[in-house]
Amino acid sequence: MSQALFFNFDVKKDNNTIKVDRDFNAPLDLVWSAWTEADILDQWWAPKPYQCITKSLDFKVGGYWLYYMKGPEGDIHWCKFDYEAIEPMKNYAGIDAFCDENAVINNTKPRVRWRAEFEATNQGTRVSMDLHFNTLEDLEAIIQMGFKEGFTAGLENLDQYIAAQFYLRKQKKTSHQPRVSTYVNFPGNTEVAFNFYKSVFKTEFVQGIQKFGEIAQGPGQPVVAEEIKDMVLHVELPLLGDHILMGTDAPPEMGFTLNRGNNMHINLQPDSREEALRLFNALAEGGTIDMPMQDMFFGAYYGSLTDQFGINWMIHYQNQ
Repeated sequence: MSQALFFNFDVKKDNNTIKVDRDFNAPLDLVWSAWTEADILDQWWAPKPYQCITKSLDFKVGGYWLYYMKGPEGDIHWCKFDYEAIEPMKNYAGIDAFCDENAVINNTKPRVRWRAEFEATNQGTRVSMDLHFNTLEDLEAIIQMGFKEGFTAGLENLDQYIAAQFYLRKQKKTSHQPRVSTYVNFPGNTEVAFNFYKSVFKTEFVQGIQKFGEIAQGPGQPVVAEEIKDMVLHVELPLLGDHILMGTDAPPEMGFTLNRGNNMHINLQPDSREEALRLFNALAEGGTIDMPMQDMFFGAYYGSLTDQFGINWMIHYQNQ
């Protein structure tokens, strides 16, 4: 765990409570997703070498998360989290308990009433958790089971997930300094093409290559087909001076129709949402809009168009 990330774990036996405060180096909306979406929870909730596997998650008041921890020897431990209160992007609360695969609560094991608060900070996001137990015996039993060590390890898993998945927002473009780049699309051979360009220009990729299989699946997003998971979602390569060549595969499974002539765009990255919308509307006059300006899953306010002279444009403002 980075020494720069604040972490506090306080056991209060006088009121049967554990208080945990933890900072994460990611924006509030991304951390909220990591705590409330099953596919992301499965990647970090369990301390290694255990795995977290969700059977179902209905994130709403009255809904519940049914999941199990699977150990390296095949042992399985089922849990159920009943959601009692939710304020989107602010907090949620409920009861976490051991259960069986049919969500029947095991009354012989401790339950915990859980409340998690989410707050944006100058460095990222702070999550503050209050875990209240019915009795001191339940609290001590959970501590004896290694809860602190296991939960700490899970939070470090989340740090790794953030570092791997959210670099488009935190690392690819670390400021709102305006820039212009060229964006090219390929039918499935982007990696081959960019390795060729890399050999020509003798430069290195900016933060590597991101694949479609790395997309964090959220509500309303299309399911990534198996056959395209190894295709390129995004790659950046410096050419000459300050110019960046960006690229992606454009497979039909993701809704793309790629033809010669629509596979190259001038990519504008202005310094504000307002300027992004102004440029988009001005360039679109007399032209054809391919995608109206909208917030995208990768953290950008984005749109694309072909102007009245047949030139393709992308407008991309990266939210912070």
